[in-house]
Amino acid sequence: MSQPITLVFVIYRYFPFGGAQRDFMRILLACQARGFAIQVFALKWKGEIPEGVTVTLAPCKALSRTALYTKFSDWLSTAVKNVEGPRVIVGFNKMPGLDVYYAADPCFEEVAATQRGAYYKYTARYRHFRRFEQAVFARASATRILYLSPQQRKAFTRYYPGCESRLVQLPPGLAEDRRPPDATAEAQALRSTRAREELLAELGLASDCRLILQIGSGFKVKGVDRSLRAIAALNAPQVHYLLVGADKAAPFRRLARRLGIAKQVSIVPGRSDVPALLAAADLLLHPAYRESAGYTLLEAVVAGLPVLTTQTCGYAFHVQQAGAGVVCDEPFSQEQLNTHLAAMLAQLNEQEWSANGLRYGQNDELYSMPEAAAEAIMQAVGKTVEP
Repeated sequence: MSQPITLVFVIYRYFPFGGAQRDFMRILLACQARGFAIQVFALKWKGEIPEGVTVTLAPCKALSRTALYTKFSDWLSTAVKNVEGPRVIVGFNKMPGLDVYYAADPCFEEVAATQRGAYYKYTARYRHFRRFEQAVFARASATRILYLSPQQRKAFTRYYPGCESRLVQLPPGLAEDRRPPDATAEAQALRSTRAREELLAELGLASDCRLILQIGSGFKVKGVDRSLRAIAALNAPQVHYLLVGADKAAPFRRLARRLGIAKQVSIVPGRSDVPALLAAADLLLHPAYRESAGYTLLEAVVAGLPVLTTQTCGYAFHVQQAGAGVVCDEPFSQEQLNTHLAAMLAQLNEQEWSANGLRYGQNDELYSMPEAAAEAIMQAVGKTVEP
């Protein structure tokens, strides 16, 4: 009898509220439901461990991130040899030795070419991440790549010609609890009213304020500085900006003070009641510098919350297809963002953004990513592990 196959899931850091981390867990559980034994190797883990899953933390330390990742990769190449029987390595960060890579991040070479100075290609950081990306995407690699958005495919095939046959596009992966309930407009309005009253009371805000929401970990990449400047440009004290996510808030609190809007800004850690937040807010603002997908955009759309975002977000096309908001042009203009934000707030009661998003959210395909990823991993198992 052949030995059972073990899936080795690899991620640098796991915590409950990151977008890639949520995908990691949902794909893991979908694979586990198909009967696979699963072992996880990581640098850090924060949160619950699913029953039946073994998590091994690497004993790696280093002064720089690139040195740490190099040590982890070297350690991993030895550690996986202790996994009994055949194994398939599924990575959620780019590194050597992966059988399957889930592309939660954008193409590094594209970011280096379009968003960094000329000097960047002479740095040790560039050399490290270029080498790790090449290990996944270069023509000689056999890694199967699961990607999320048309922007990713365009970038990957431009910078790594020859990888096309290994690319597998996944559908969106909204959690089922994000699916809009099958209820009357009156029931939905009542639910939103209750959520709004509770959130405004929690934040100590007046009932007539305009609440602008942004959700996401990694405040710099998410464009929080852009958001704050757009809020300041409104010159509207009744507008309040709520930022929810895991990152260092101090630099952005300082920016808010310099812009004179400190009292209009609340920054809170990641939390699990996202549907209630989406129901309570007036608009989702997400002017990210780069975003492979951006689940928060799609979550807002299907919740009926109008969205203002940037073209560099992979899931911005869902906002456009749904007619559920506005997408800023690329290259980005702060002035355009400011103008769009003011215009959207003035038109919230006139546009059909909310109703359009609720209709769009009835599409079953928007919730199918974990199963599609598990199926792609099963196909990789068949090609990687000999009978």
